[in-house]
Amino acid sequence: MRIGVFCLQGAFIEHIRMLERLGAETFEIRQKSDLDRTFDGLVIPGGESTVIGKLLGDLGMTNDVRGMIKSGMPVFGTCAGLILLARHIANDPHVYLGTMDISVRRNAYGRQLGSFAATAEMKGIGTIPMTFIRAPYIESVSGDAEALSVVDGHIVAARQGKQLVTAFHPELTDDTRVHEYFLNMI
Repeated sequence: MRIGVFCLQGAFIEHIRMLERLGAETFEIRQKSDLDRTFDGLVIPGGESTVIGKLLGDLGMTNDVRGMIKSGMPVFGTCAGLILLARHIANDPHVYLGTMDISVRRNAYGRQLGSFAATAEMKGIGTIPMTFIRAPYIESVSGDAEALSVVDGHIVAARQGKQLVTAFHPELTDDTRVHEYFLNMI
């Protein structure tokens, strides 16, 4: 199994290490020509959603990535990746990829000082550790999107078809189960 990991900005190396630990082959996506490679899934890591969204546009990748996802390419977005996949962002007029029927709130827990860790249930996995860093949360799901985890009354993980998103950073823990869940979607 070969997974492309967006390495434009953010916590990409941690995803690469986690996926390789699980036996997946990975490669870095840094430019449009990288999308021409053959691969089975895509990871959009945390970081700055506005920066990653701008880089996707500047590099001419937005429409290609959107088309791949709409055509069934499995994708896993964490934190900023969740924001990029959302069809609606409550506190931002932009829509980046807009492939998932979720409405999100950027920086929902405040600035860096609002970062925290929690342990909660995630449907299909069990109780897992969750690390939230300047995290968004999902205000609502619609259509075929399904909430998978709720922390303090807010949706923090969801799935729609072959799209998986988390507001937290599973790549920053030693628990591999969220990445395993994604690999099992492929």
